[in-house]
Amino acid sequence: MQHLCAPWRSEYFNSKPTGCVFCSIKDNLDDDMQNGVLFRAKFCYGIMNRFPYSPGHFMIIPFSHFDNIESLDDEVWQEMSHYVKRGVKVLKDELKADGVNIGMNLGKAAGAGIAEHVHYHLVPRWERDTNFITTIADVRVNGAPFYPLFEKLKRAFSEFS
Repeated sequence: MQHLCAPWRSEYFNSKPTGCVFCSIKDNLDDDMQNGVLFRAKFCYGIMNRFPYSPGHFMIIPFSHFDNIESLDDEVWQEMSHYVKRGVKVLKDELKADGVNIGMNLGKAAGAGIAEHVHYHLVPRWERDTNFITTIADVRVNGAPFYPLFEKLKRAFSEFS
């Protein structure tokens, strides 16, 4: 097995925030740039994933704190779904993604890293990308810096306002 050093991941493993990280971000509008917030809508917001599966991976998170989708109001669910659709377009138009994985990991047993607050993942994909290499070679490749991607996606979402 090959081992690659990815020191930026240590922040994820070593940080133990108190309370819900998504609610903390929701409540601190002054930190939107630092937190990578792409947009704020009426019932949800979009944020770059600090520990992405691939460059440009972001999440759509409801303002309401629930650990299950059944408790979300239909209005919230519909707005989130609307932004998922917009997000796919943004990833295809701005990052030239060939495809997009969208999904939710509902509960710890399903792989949710933050199980206490439901959220969508939108993961851009390209033909011949190497992001399934973890299943065959225990390696993860992320070939793009965070902030240029954040700025590009944030600008694209601002055009919807």
